[in-house]
Amino acid sequence: MAIVKAINISDRRGIIKHPVPFAELRIDHGIIGDAHAGNWHRQISLLGQESIDKMTALGVEGLDPGKFAENITTEGIELHTLPVGTKLQIGECLTEVTQIGKKCHQHCEIYKKVGMCIMPKEGIFVKVLTEGTIHPGDPVSIV
Repeated sequence: MAIVKAINISDRRGIIKHPVPFAELRIDHGIIGDAHAGNWHRQISLLGQESIDKMTALGVEGLDPGKFAENITTEGIELHTLPVGTKLQIGECLTEVTQIGKKCHQHCEIYKKVGMCIMPKEGIFVKVLTEGTIHPGDPVSIV
């Protein structure tokens, strides 16, 4: 079973996100209190622990949840293999995949250190279809 491993937010863009004990998801917004929230197609970012482990295997140390600026760190699901339009149930909330990967405009510290970053290739973005509250440990499933 796939789960939410961590929920991460930041109060401004361009910085590492920090873990929080829960998040409120709102339709046409994303996560309340996160700098990337808003009425657009990339309301919430997700990255799998499996993707983070690939970077750890390359020798990058200290990759705690949020280091890639992902809002939700999952475990047990290969997010980057899901097609756009896939519906994901995250705890009590329903979301829809809107984008796979992203263009990296400014290279992060991880990229500068090892010459690559996993978020542009394996991170995904979703919009909120059903609002509610999510917590680490909540199940994640394809609907």
